[in-house]
Amino acid sequence: MKALFVITGPGVGGDSAAALNISKSLSKYGFESEFALDSKSSGLLFKNNNLKWYKTTVPAAGGHVATKFSLLKAAIRSLGGVFETARLIKKVNPDVVVGLSGGGAVIGCLSAKLAKYPSVCILWTPMDAKICPRVATACVTSTESPLFRNDTEFKNVHKSYSPIDPSVINGDKEKARKLMPDGYDETLPTILLSSGSHLFEKMVLAASKLAKSDIKANIVVVGLTRNEKCLKYLDDENIIYLGFIDWIRDLFKLVDLVISSDDGIMIHETIACGLPLVTLQGVKYGRITQFPEIFKGALVQGHVETIDIEVKEALNHLDEMKENVNEYSKDILEAPDRIAKIIYNTVSN
Repeated sequence: MKALFVITGPGVGGDSAAALNISKSLSKYGFESEFALDSKSSGLLFKNNNLKWYKTTVPAAGGHVATKFSLLKAAIRSLGGVFETARLIKKVNPDVVVGLSGGGAVIGCLSAKLAKYPSVCILWTPMDAKICPRVATACVTSTESPLFRNDTEFKNVHKSYSPIDPSVINGDKEKARKLMPDGYDETLPTILLSSGSHLFEKMVLAASKLAKSDIKANIVVVGLTRNEKCLKYLDDENIIYLGFIDWIRDLFKLVDLVISSDDGIMIHETIACGLPLVTLQGVKYGRITQFPEIFKGALVQGHVETIDIEVKEALNHLDEMKENVNEYSKDILEAPDRIAKIIYNTVSN
């Protein structure tokens, strides 16, 4: 059997990482997976995994912070994208089309409907939540979707945590320790700040504020940034800036507390590793999510202006937070297999 994933974004992480994680679980059911990205996507994650992908039109409207103007632009691009992707589907001839979040989910299900193929959509945004349940054969809502927290009239909607790579828990603490620079102090707690593969300015400002506070800890920052202003804030003797790394799972083994942006994948990976969190609000385009309501007691909601206070609160309750984190980790690790089973059942039924 074959699955064709239609994916939003640049192909660096996020939706693309989720697609790869689901595809690995699908292979247990005898599926081969192929991937389609927007023609403007770099596909870096697929290049790094020696995977090829198809080019089509998958517009992005901005997800949770989409505006009327960005939605209109995406809708105009979608008109051609649906027909283009429908032709691609017929060429690839998969058993199922899997649409990943936002534009990927919308284009995926509409194109599959036009080409007369079954589809499963992974929902993360308000827009895909409005469209896909009415069109797709089945939908899976992640924790970021408004349908995850609310009851829905649609019988084809399933709920699941985000599909992380379960091997994220298999890090090597000693490897991470050897890769840390000389300024790392093993006697202090370690706080990791990350907004994913790219480093956003508010995360940098939070690191700077912590470095100037009276908190005694290793302040470790990861992520790629080309913003000279951000680099200036990171030039502090109390900040260990590692840049973009490919050994995050090893670093997780060295960390006591994570400060992440309000992204589902990063939050889920951290909880799967048994680590408490502070989720920094408004990091990406002013976006605000409600993860404290979903992962009760496992994380503290943070803000740049008061991040030092919130980190102190978390450090004072680490043991209690770790107990709460462990209540969710098993279900998160099983998420890719759960989603793969939904996709398999959609085809086999």
